[in-house]
Amino acid sequence: MSLRTVLWAFVPYAMASAVHVVLLAMENPLAAPTKLILMPLLAVPVLLSIRRARRRVSILLILTALLFSWLRAAAGSLFPDTPELPLMLGFFGVAHIAYIVLFARFLGGRRMPWWALAYAAWWIVMMFTLGPHTGALLPAVGGYGVVLAGTAAMAARCSRLIAAGGALFLLSDTILAFRLFLPDAMPSWTSPAVMSTYTLGQGLLIAGALVRLHEKAAR
Repeated sequence: MSLRTVLWAFVPYAMASAVHVVLLAMENPLAAPTKLILMPLLAVPVLLSIRRARRRVSILLILTALLFSWLRAAAGSLFPDTPELPLMLGFFGVAHIAYIVLFARFLGGRRMPWWALAYAAWWIVMMFTLGPHTGALLPAVGGYGVVLAGTAAMAARCSRLIAAGGALFLLSDTILAFRLFLPDAMPSWTSPAVMSTYTLGQGLLIAGALVRLHEKAAR
């Protein structure tokens, strides 16, 4: 499967993401079910890349990240009797660990840039700002922040495409964190902002990873 064909396979995901964000902005009830199809659609170009990728472990790590990202989105539906926020943190934590291993072990091609220190500063500021509002979830939120910043930092060692995806992913979860713990301070438009940055961030992470894997396979 050619790289061009794989990249065209992102079109359904891009279209579904745009529809979902618009429905979310309109507060349409169809926003919830459309959210559940995003990660399966993003898995399509990954599955098309299996034969081309030399390192099947890389594909497995990508699919693991997408699976747990989907479980995070579906947590409320799959586990209605369990508090949703801890599940979301747990599922997304696993997804980020998969990304960190992928970028650190298989896709990183350069030293950590100096500006990646901003992600450590981000964690300190977030804990100082939101920590007093997290209650019993403080350890979980702190740990999740570490792996989130770790994903963004490790993405910075890869291509610009992957680095941009990591930064957008972090921005999305930053907005979401303020919506969860300081809801009165966040206007309604920040809800579609969470998903627009999230879907674009995930898409760039996966596209960048697949481009890098195809480059390695062509050598």
